[in-house]
Amino acid sequence: MALSNLDWGIVILFFALTMFIGLWTSRRAGKSVRDYFLSGRDMPWWLLGVSMVATTFSADTPNLVTDIIRKDGIAGNWVWWAFLLTGMATVFIYAKLWRRSGITTDLEFYELRYSGKASTFLRGFRAIYLGVFFNVMIMATVLLAGIKISAIMLGMSAIQTVLLVSVITVIYSSLGGLRGVILTDFFQFILSMIGMVAAAVYIVNLPEIDGISNLINHPNVASKTNFFPDFNDWNVAVPLFLIPIAVQWWSAWYPGAEPGGGGYVAQRMLSSKNEKDAIKATMFFNAAHYALRPWPWILIALASLILFPELSDIQSKFPLVQSDLIAHDLAFPAMMTVLPKGLLGLVIAALIAALMSTISTHLNWGSSYVVNDFYVRFMDKEATQKTQITVGRLSTIILMILSAVMALFLTNAMEAFNILLQIGAGTGLLFLLRWFWWRINAYSEIAAMIISFVLAIYFELIYQGSLESYERMLLSVLITTLVWLSVTLMTRPTDQNTLLDFYRKILPAGGSWKTYIRENGASEDLLLLDQPDANASRLSQEILMMFLGAVMIYGALFFVGYFLFGQWVPASVSFAAMLGSLFGLIKLWK
Repeated sequence: MALSNLDWGIVILFFALTMFIGLWTSRRAGKSVRDYFLSGRDMPWWLLGVSMVATTFSADTPNLVTDIIRKDGIAGNWVWWAFLLTGMATVFIYAKLWRRSGITTDLEFYELRYSGKASTFLRGFRAIYLGVFFNVMIMATVLLAGIKISAIMLGMSAIQTVLLVSVITVIYSSLGGLRGVILTDFFQFILSMIGMVAAAVYIVNLPEIDGISNLINHPNVASKTNFFPDFNDWNVAVPLFLIPIAVQWWSAWYPGAEPGGGGYVAQRMLSSKNEKDAIKATMFFNAAHYALRPWPWILIALASLILFPELSDIQSKFPLVQSDLIAHDLAFPAMMTVLPKGLLGLVIAALIAALMSTISTHLNWGSSYVVNDFYVRFMDKEATQKTQITVGRLSTIILMILSAVMALFLTNAMEAFNILLQIGAGTGLLFLLRWFWWRINAYSEIAAMIISFVLAIYFELIYQGSLESYERMLLSVLITTLVWLSVTLMTRPTDQNTLLDFYRKILPAGGSWKTYIRENGASEDLLLLDQPDANASRLSQEILMMFLGAVMIYGALFFVGYFLFGQWVPASVSFAAMLGSLFGLIKLWK
């Protein structure tokens, strides 16, 4: 495509503002590790919430949603909508526990909760496994989206794309630390949302589409507009809805939707001023992530079925794009090519912003693991603040290089999404229970991590049978859960002193801790049992609030969709469900 001077001006201005923020925040970020990785623990909740939303809005996200809708319709989005339940559990149950821990990274949890060499090994290994291997895989999928977008919209090669994005993102994220990442996230998210909404409005009103009414009634689109799958066809309903809503949300570990919180979501919670701000930030994140943001992508994806109904239409329109990159996720950047000048530049800047916000967060998050949980813990316990920040900046550069190289070998975002889900299958229940069941130990996590990874490699690279992807995931969940439960019961529990110290610091609720403290605790521990946060009835209230919060956000999500589609009766029902659950939530929250 040939961009106008106006388009290029908008893109250049975006890069300049991003670099300015990174340079502006670099002086404070270099003061201490706490400033570099936790922004001084003084960021307001709304800014942390926006940062979480911006991070999960990557350049590959609209591509992924487009891929899903073109294949399975709007109902296919339950594969990620189901993770809202995980998010609500984090809001009402786990956010305050994370903030109460006072740790720097979520991997420090292992030596706070477990004891012995196993806990030390777990922390160090996960630092490399998640901070490097897993993190590089995620960033590579994000860069893949950038490669596809730039190939369609700018005519750039894959190598040109990864070089441009890598250099600029590394500069501002390594200089500004988490504060620079969060502030640029805020700017980039606003730009991204403005660009996506403007693009959706323009595309829906193209002469070929002529409004939402014609869009949803078009023969290519009509069968794709249902919010739920056809429950008369269990071959469709089971994988699209029942498995995600009944099993996937609690059993699978996925970045940004970790059961019990974790990763960069935990990093934002740990950066908050207090427990209340941690709860507010995660609540804002989930509301915006699920109810507000998806609709521009959904409308553009549906419109692509009219302009590019088949993959061959994309291939013929863009003959210079590599044939192995032609897939349904490419329909999203293909749709961006119909935009007029000015708006095209804004959307390109918005997509670059989405890409860079995700990459920068993962770079800072990954380097925090490398520095805090590997380098300082195992290599140089006496490292100065300056040395730690230097190592953080060097690891940022290395992570970016590894991600850029891996991105050149990927071809499809949905494939990567499924691989990541498969690797984490079966570990989620452990992450939910480890706060409340004292018997879980470091060997439980080691067993879950190993068996889930082995099963993922087997099913994705070796297995040649006829099991569907959701059947493979179910089998992995069952086997992994049985293995880690068995290991838990066959191995020695965590050291008593460690367990008591954990209880005193966190005050986890639940009957398991109540029994343990009565049998093993000191007199002051028995007094702590009467604290509200250590009360089992409080936990039951939090679980109820979790489901009310989910109903509220699902209600908002469906209300917006039905309202846009002009379906007033279901829109009214969704709105009533949203208000009713909000009222109940406020009453319980008090």
